[in-house]
Amino acid sequence: MPLLSLDHARTILDAALKAGTEHGFKPLAVVVLDARGALKAFAAQDGTSLKRGEIARGKADGALAMGIGSRAVAKMAAERPTFVAAATHAVGGSLVPAPGGVLILDGGEVVGAVGVSGDLSDNDEICAVAGIEAAGLKAETGA
Repeated sequence: MPLLSLDHARTILDAALKAGTEHGFKPLAVVVLDARGALKAFAAQDGTSLKRGEIARGKADGALAMGIGSRAVAKMAAERPTFVAAATHAVGGSLVPAPGGVLILDGGEVVGAVGVSGDLSDNDEICAVAGIEAAGLKAETGA
């Protein structure tokens, strides 16, 4: 059974932040969770706005809770808002239905999720994917 190592998590974190800087995005917060939802790594760049870490965590938590990337959760929220509101309540409020929460796959198995927040959600997702790919893993955005 594949597991998300701390080395993977650090690589994902560093590469996601680097991608944001290289693209000129606003300061980012990045959360890396393992498949259980346990925090493996977190960092917020200087200048991130208040609560960006919690938003990033909500994107990653939502992806894990729903088993789909948060881009799909966002689409679901538009189509079935009552369901997503109920699901958000069921997971203790930590579900942010916006792109930037990406499942991490290893050999087709979910081993964790990354949440990124700070810029436009599409840009957050770009950074999450860059981090995952830098670690040699597969990203599932929900697109």
